Amino acid sequence: MEYQYPFDIDWTTEEVIDVIAFFESIEQAYEKSIERDVLMKKYKRFKEIVPGKADEKRICDEFQQSSGYSSYHVIKKMKDQPESGRISL
Repeated sequence: MEYQYPFDIDWTTEEVIDVIAFFESIEQAYEKSIERDVLMKKYKRFKEIVPGKADEKRICDEFQQSSGYSSYHVIKKMKDQPESGRISL
């Protein structure tokens, strides 16, 4: 991993850790797979920290530009899969 995770200077240390955990779950969906329920929990926490759609898009776009991983595609697949299971791309 040779990229940095996006973050906001106004976030607490706990919030930064939780946002990084969310992006790590996106990485896991691409590199292996991740349980839908685990991803959903991390996404919900991410949305508590970044509630606005515009901010979510900006932060996820920053992550995609530096990593090549699309949070949008992973979250879309998670939402399209109504039951428990594994998410992978």
